[in-house]
Amino acid sequence: MKKPYITLEEALAVREEGRRSIKFLTEANGCINGCCSGVTICSETEFNPEPGFHDDQEGFFVLEGNGFVRLDNEEFEVKAGDSFIALPGVRHTMKTVDSEKPLKVFWFHSGI
Repeated sequence: MKKPYITLEEALAVREEGRRSIKFLTEANGCINGCCSGVTICSETEFNPEPGFHDDQEGFFVLEGNGFVRLDNEEFEVKAGDSFIALPGVRHTMKTVDSEKPLKVFWFHSGI
């Protein structure tokens, strides 16, 4: 059986160099059908010119900070406590309003 949990120390130890995201639960923990979760710490004040997109849906919950999200051509403001979803194929990116106060977002992929 795969280990169904991960500690913060373990997650940080396998974090990809230069990435702003920390992956938590993945296939290594028994997740199936593309299910995974993590946290992104966004200190950029401009949208990424190459937004992410996936074959599955991705849900988000804002843990800290204030910022903006772009889902395809729709842009909206977010703050701690807000949630949003990027449906399959939807290009998505986010930015903070203050680089000294990063936008911290929990995310999860869910197979469909």
